[in-house]
Amino acid sequence: MATKRPRYMISVDDEMFNAIEDFRFERRFPTRSEATAELIRIGLEQLKKDMDAKKIGRMPDLQKDV
Repeated sequence: MATKRPRYMISVDDEMFNAIEDFRFERRFPTRSEATAELIRIGLEQLKKDMDAKKIGRMPDLQKDV
């Protein structure tokens, strides 16, 4: 079952690997790849929400203390 979607590999530490596996099995994703893609999608959506909220002044500057 070939796909034309772009592919790439990442390396993660044991803690992150286990968190991805827990997410995968708790939500019954058939593959680790699908679970990882969903986690990335969720993270990107949240980042966009946070950035949009910051633009309209509803959120403190998170980078101020960095």
